[in-house]
Amino acid sequence: HLESSCDSGRSPGLKIEADHNNGSKKMASCSLALLCLSEPGLPHSTLPDPASQISIPEIIRKKRDGVKLQEEEIRTFVQGVTRGTMKDGQIGAMLMAIRLQGMDAKETLALTHEMAASGRVLEWPEGWRGLLVDKHSTGGVGDKVSLPLAPALAACGCKVPMISGRGLGHTGGTLDKLESVPGFKVSQSPEQMKEILETVGCCIVEQSRELVPADKVLYALRDVTATVDSLPLITGSILSKKAAENISALVLDVKFGSAALYPTLESAQQLAQSLVSVGTQLGISSAAVLSRMDEPLGRRVGHSLEVLEALECLDGRGPSDLRELVTTLGGTLLWQCGRAVSVPEGAVCIACSLDDGSARHTFQAMLQAQGVDAATARALCAGSEEQRFQVLGRTRAQEELLVLKDGTVRQILALPIAQVLHGLGAGRTREGEAINHLVGAELLVSVGQHVRKGTPWLRIHYESPGLRDGDRSHLQAALILEGSFSPRSKVAKTILPQVPPEETGSAGK
Repeated sequence: HLESSCDSGRSPGLKIEADHNNGSKKMASCSLALLCLSEPGLPHSTLPDPASQISIPEIIRKKRDGVKLQEEEIRTFVQGVTRGTMKDGQIGAMLMAIRLQGMDAKETLALTHEMAASGRVLEWPEGWRGLLVDKHSTGGVGDKVSLPLAPALAACGCKVPMISGRGLGHTGGTLDKLESVPGFKVSQSPEQMKEILETVGCCIVEQSRELVPADKVLYALRDVTATVDSLPLITGSILSKKAAENISALVLDVKFGSAALYPTLESAQQLAQSLVSVGTQLGISSAAVLSRMDEPLGRRVGHSLEVLEALECLDGRGPSDLRELVTTLGGTLLWQCGRAVSVPEGAVCIACSLDDGSARHTFQAMLQAQGVDAATARALCAGSEEQRFQVLGRTRAQEELLVLKDGTVRQILALPIAQVLHGLGAGRTREGEAINHLVGAELLVSVGQHVRKGTPWLRIHYESPGLRDGDRSHLQAALILEGSFSPRSKVAKTILPQVPPEETGSAGK
């Protein structure tokens, strides 16, 4: 029997049963088609063929057994997720089947396309065509790149409708960092986003309920079904949201290392190539930068401390590794959208916007457009570090850890630092959990620096709970010394679009 239960609240308990004779099958097919047509909010073009009957258990079985799924079967799965007609157990089974058997390029493209079509697609003025750009990072420790990058791109003439996320586990979220600024509102409607882009050029917002509802369901279940690391599911999740933004160009910061989702360059490169390939086929000029995530990015970790360091970068100062990544990612995007003849020239344009203050001015305008009081925004962007601390606040307690022996700093492992900060309240273990924006760490030494025993190397900002002996031991294990060592570039490899930027499809209208 074929059973379809519409339990989304409009038709509770309604069920269709079809016998195996042709007449019953036709009646069930027509009834099921009428039910599908009665569902609001979905594009007509994504409705399944009324003449077909696709069983969700059969789709799960096919993928479980390693059989390639057809576009119509993937469409049925995504629609079932969006409409609430699939049980969590069925979705979880499908996610695990995809995790174990994988998807080929055509299946991954179909999955991404159907996820993007599950909700609203943003619309922009025709005059912005080719200027709409965004960046996505797979997550890391101390990754505050979006904060200086978005206004720098806007200062260079781009429109940046950046939809970001919150931190979960040991990685920090861009929205959490910005919410450490008093008054900053991450929730903006599509109409408000358009207004901010018209006046400022960039915004950094949370995903609205209207965009990619299928991803919200799948993302939550991936976390509890141990399918977070599935390459096609990651690709679909990232690119469906970017497709819904209707952007022209996208650069992906795919991180690898001991504190990243992928531990090796080779494994991260597989994801990067999948993202670039699928993004290009969706009509988005897509490039990827593979960057190292063994050490923290920059010298400050923790939400408000990272805002301070992002402001240093916007002042034309700050850590060199942060500036390198901002200019590399930004330069790539400027080349992709035709505002620079090469990636190096684009990087110079981004660097100039950081040095001449135009990026910082744009960041200040973005803060005000998203709810920050004008005096507060001015104190953050034009004030001294002490004035910035007065706005953002400080923890009641700080503690410095000392170097235990002479040597040269070979590595400062990011993961132990992030894990301790998470335990001190900087991170969350479940969605919606409150965090302490003031908890964080400052690196007082850098890779390649010679240090002597007793030198302070790390400052922890905390409140309650405080540091325990186990935390101190865990942190001391993060500092690795040896005789001599030279620091490496954060950027390991770049994967550029497979076609010239001007030949990419029609995204960004």
